[in-house]
Amino acid sequence: MNRRRLSLVVGLAMAGVFVAALVIRLMPEIALVGTGSPAPEFHAIDLHTGRPARLSDYRDKVLLLNLWATWCQPCRIEMPAMERLSRRFTGTDFHVVAVSVDKDDSTVVSAFAKQLGLTFDILHDRSGKIQDLYQTSGVPESFVIDRHGVIVKKVIGAVEWDSPVNDVLIRRLLDDR
Repeated sequence: MNRRRLSLVVGLAMAGVFVAALVIRLMPEIALVGTGSPAPEFHAIDLHTGRPARLSDYRDKVLLLNLWATWCQPCRIEMPAMERLSRRFTGTDFHVVAVSVDKDDSTVVSAFAKQLGLTFDILHDRSGKIQDLYQTSGVPESFVIDRHGVIVKKVIGAVEWDSPVNDVLIRRLLDDR
């Protein structure tokens, strides 16, 4: 009887350890990235400088983080509105950060940005890992992130980023200290 009880206790303890390990392993995948959640840290290459860049480089800034690709027609369509929004807020703590997930090398992404006359921050994540971190379903997908690193708006698809609604949102976030 003691041997049976000991086997049961050991079996339950092993099951408990297994369940705990499984929960720890799956938690990041279960926690949804969306409005109200902290923006995940990412790593990419800044195409203006050729140096590594990450989300924490923009600490205390308001961001429009856009995930896109050169082959994506809706991405091409929304880029001019993002450029106008970026220029409207030049000299403030607002930044447009567009992260390309192109598998091609950075010359393709740089040529695209140059062709459209984009002056905001263009980053490149050739691995596409940012898409997993932000749990995106495709491109374009965008996140407005406040000064505290919290996602306040998530948009799937192309948007007129320089619209009055987005202008008001950015101004409100800039005023929020």
